[in-house]
Amino acid sequence: MPAKSEAQQKAAGAALSAKRGETKVSDLQGASKDMYDSMSESELEDLASTRHDNLPERKGD
Repeated sequence: MPAKSEAQQKAAGAALSAKRGETKVSDLQGASKDMYDSMSESELEDLASTRHDNLPERKGD
């Protein structure tokens, strides 16, 4: 499932980093914290690996 915006892709990348132990879970906030709690590592990889070419910064843009 590809990310629908750059913001979603970045949040997934932050959550994935925490899942892998590269950053602290306590550093997460907002959407990235929700993603960390509710998504598997493979789901986060799919979102985080989306290229941002032609993606809006935010979903509503």
